[in-house]
Amino acid sequence: MFDSLKKEHIVAHDDFNRWKVPPASIAIHLCIGSVYAWSIFNPRLTKEFGVVAASSGDWSLQSVVWIFSVAIVFLGLAAAFGGKWLEEVGPRMVGVVAALCWGGGFIIGGAGIVTHQLWLVYLGYGVIGGCGLGLGYVSPVSTLIRWFPDRRGMATGMAIMGFGGGAMIATPIKETLLGIFYKAPQYLGAEGAVNLVTEGGKRMAEVNGHMVEVVVASAKQLASAPVPLQEGVYVAGTGNTGAAMTFFTLGIGYFIVMMIASFSYRVPREGWVPAGWTPPTAEAASRKMITQNDVHIDQALRTPQFYLLWIVLCFNVTAGIGVIGVAKTMMTEIFGTTLPLIVNSSFAATYVFMISVFNMVGRFFWASTSDFIGRKNTYHIFFVLGIVLYLSIPYAAQQVSVNPVVTWLVMFYAATMIIFTMYGGGFATIPAYLADIFGTKYVGGIHGRLLTAWSTAGVLGPLAITRLRGVSVGNSIRDLAAKVDPAAFQAKFGAGMDQLDQLVAAKTVTIARLMEIAPAGTVDPTSSLYNTTMYAMAALLAIALVANSLVRPVHEKHHMEKAVSPAAAE
Repeated sequence: MFDSLKKEHIVAHDDFNRWKVPPASIAIHLCIGSVYAWSIFNPRLTKEFGVVAASSGDWSLQSVVWIFSVAIVFLGLAAAFGGKWLEEVGPRMVGVVAALCWGGGFIIGGAGIVTHQLWLVYLGYGVIGGCGLGLGYVSPVSTLIRWFPDRRGMATGMAIMGFGGGAMIATPIKETLLGIFYKAPQYLGAEGAVNLVTEGGKRMAEVNGHMVEVVVASAKQLASAPVPLQEGVYVAGTGNTGAAMTFFTLGIGYFIVMMIASFSYRVPREGWVPAGWTPPTAEAASRKMITQNDVHIDQALRTPQFYLLWIVLCFNVTAGIGVIGVAKTMMTEIFGTTLPLIVNSSFAATYVFMISVFNMVGRFFWASTSDFIGRKNTYHIFFVLGIVLYLSIPYAAQQVSVNPVVTWLVMFYAATMIIFTMYGGGFATIPAYLADIFGTKYVGGIHGRLLTAWSTAGVLGPLAITRLRGVSVGNSIRDLAAKVDPAAFQAKFGAGMDQLDQLVAAKTVTIARLMEIAPAGTVDPTSSLYNTTMYAMAALLAIALVANSLVRPVHEKHHMEKAVSPAAAE
């Protein structure tokens, strides 16, 4: 059965309509592109026990964000190893294996949520699902470049456009499913009406003669719930966020769609070209740094161009991926406290949706534009403009904390949306860049190996944003606690200042809870939690700009010898 999936069995006849291939590519990328909507799961997975607020037994945001990182790491690793396999067996077989891994990864991840075993979520969604991401990602790229040699940028833009748009479709689907499977926890009453005690940093209350852990939910926290709820005290472990059932449902759905799309793949015969098209002249090709030679997949690793482009992709992705992973959380933290009437849970979910829209549009727009201005010039635009935009985000965050007006929200929104077009455009343009530099014969495999840069970025981006944010949160809590009246602190949390670290570890004390008892006029530090990260990302783009400027055509010593036809030999 698997032998029938190999590329020699799916070669199309010469009059095959090449426009039948892009829909299959887009369908697979729409499925795996839902990884960009991972931040939708963050609030639910960090409240699996507490449901309405985080309890002591819930996973931290940092540990949940790393699931996304692991998936991206294995995406790059699978693409690196699977790229060469793709050249041997063809896109149909690779697509089928991708469907098994991506769909199965959701099922295993769902089992991890049900049993509250975080390692199972990492294994399912992160490792196995990540392998499905990598195989599904590379399966259409080299195929479409061969079907569209006349428009390489447009072809890769089509192939990878769906990946950016995956979150656009997945966001409302995930939100709907989470709402359907949501179950509110047991409500005990208003905070003042329930006798609460603090033990080991945990908030406890008596229920049916037993002391059980509870969470105290504010009106702001309950505003994100899919059903109307009263603020007050809820019993931990009695509700359901709906995350597990959502995982199971998505896993089955993605598997079906990806299998259908995989069986729609066809490849052109060796030497096929579109009717009426002639390759560009040597002068035109040289002007856009497009080679007319091929470099073997293993030889490409011996060229400086491969490593320069690796840096270009890695740092461009690092700058964007850390923001995407916590997009919903970041929007809520920066503007939810300063503009709460505008930036609510619905607004934040729409923001994630719009990230996907601009990510998708950027992939097609910038990749198609690169056909006219060249790949190198396209990346120059990404980095110069990107540095300016990343530096504008801390400025907007700082200004909105002092003067909470919509202008700063608009500035932030516009800057991040342009950043995400270039983030997506970088992914879509790099395969065409590789084809220009190394030729088309092994571009799929070379592209797969270059995606290890994505794996690295999948660690660097979230690591930077969570670590730097964690430091900022710790410093902010200590600064706020120093301003709070100790008596008010004792009354609010049932423990003294000497237990601050314990209370923070148990998630009893947060910036939001401290702001409720802070002196009048105290500025909420939440909006500035990401400033240091944005400065670091701008610095990475500056390094990538230098690397891109150093890219030159590959030296002829690395070129493969061209096969000589019998007629030419005579």
